[in-house]
Amino acid sequence: MSRYELLAPAGDLNRLKTAVDFGADAVFIGGKQYSLRYRASNFTLEDIQDGATYCHDHGAQLFVTANMIFHDEDLEGFTQYLKDLERIGVDAVIVASVQAVRLVKSVAPKLEAHLSTQLSTLNSKAVNFLKRLGADRVVLGRETTLEEVDQLMKHVDVPIEVFIHGAMCTNFSGRCTLSNHMTLRDANRGGCAQSCRWRYEIYDDQKALVSDPECLFTMSSKDMRTAEILPELLATGVYSLKIEGRMKSEYYLACVVSAYRRFIDTIENGGDIENARALCNEALLKAENRESFTGFYENSEFGREGYIYGENGRLANQDFLGIIQSTDGDEVILEVRNHFKVGETLEVFGPKTNHKTFVLETLINSKDEVVDRVFRPLENVKIKVPFDVEDFDFVRRAS
Repeated sequence: MSRYELLAPAGDLNRLKTAVDFGADAVFIGGKQYSLRYRASNFTLEDIQDGATYCHDHGAQLFVTANMIFHDEDLEGFTQYLKDLERIGVDAVIVASVQAVRLVKSVAPKLEAHLSTQLSTLNSKAVNFLKRLGADRVVLGRETTLEEVDQLMKHVDVPIEVFIHGAMCTNFSGRCTLSNHMTLRDANRGGCAQSCRWRYEIYDDQKALVSDPECLFTMSSKDMRTAEILPELLATGVYSLKIEGRMKSEYYLACVVSAYRRFIDTIENGGDIENARALCNEALLKAENRESFTGFYENSEFGREGYIYGENGRLANQDFLGIIQSTDGDEVILEVRNHFKVGETLEVFGPKTNHKTFVLETLINSKDEVVDRVFRPLENVKIKVPFDVEDFDFVRRAS
């Protein structure tokens, strides 16, 4: 078993299963209340119980986020919710206040209490203080450098969790009020409108337009991708490596979780790190829709290179073509996600299928007609694949 925990997000039960199947050691999800991603599908208590069972049956753990910043009216029912999470077998709850930690310990002592990145914990004194108050784990703020993480780890004796991939906040995580001001949606109570990613016209003090009408201003951070510095990050002694993205797709999770799983395993087993890094980056880029960088890890005072000014990210990635629903010999039923055509080179990958490619020669649509291309999302089509595949394997365009 790995010394490090690879922690993946999930927005529903299917995505939870995908994360576990592709190598996550633990999954974090949100319930219908108390979570900071209310637009995610999120889990009923029954779904949470099913998720806990699936995780435990596959040697993984399940964490539930309750990391909103509570106002008095938000506390109604929270005590019972914690008791329910303990009863149905959840391993930990991720919270964003000391009061919530103490409540967890008093009413649901079998649950671990993990303190969220929303606290912006950036130093060893704060970590040790939080441990004394009952925290079983502390999630560091994203604003720490590698050197700072390394120094912090020399002075703490509680498991530390850090982010390794996904979206970042344009402000200190958990301290932004742009959404509150512009939309009356409280970012710290689950309603962030991601105002930093909007496109803005900019005027000078004379109210003259100074921004380019063809390329409006945005101010969001690039996403985090840490393949370049992952060996150094592991060497600091951190325990949990967190992927952000409870609203991301099954395909995204399959790509990102499997990429980091293979890289972490290679590092631990003394394999070829440079080759593994290249393969990891290649896989991660296939799921990426926005520009990325290493966050604050390499530079606490990064400038323009860390932000997206003007055009906000890349076009949507359309390489994900479908999910295999069933097989009969070499004939495969594929549920379509993006358009593709006969003659393209496709790649199949899954928990047991290791990135095999083939040229598509036959394509039959849902009306049993032989066609040259398909473009209707969720249509079930027939293709022929010249090697063994598994149900629920993913199909995408080959690079």
